[in-house]
Amino acid sequence: MRLNKNQIEHLASMILRGLTREEKIIVEDKSVLLENITQLIFEEFHKEDQLDQEVREILSQHMEKIRKDNIEYQTMFRMIKTKIARERNIVL
Repeated sequence: MRLNKNQIEHLASMILRGLTREEKIIVEDKSVLLENITQLIFEEFHKEDQLDQEVREILSQHMEKIRKDNIEYQTMFRMIKTKIARERNIVL
């Protein structure tokens, strides 16, 4: 995961603050909503981490061909990750 727990909580806090400041939402209990936003962000990052691992496994099965054909690993990684994310409606 790219962000630690404190960074995710800070991000959630900034999102909540922005939404309330711009009067996009009316909140009765900020602490509950903050906890929900934090959990959603955490879940999305976790999905992306799982996707990254799945892509690494797919590519590891084809490493010989990747080396033989001089294919750039990172380009293939991004292409496969984007394709699977699109198929599963995962926001990157």
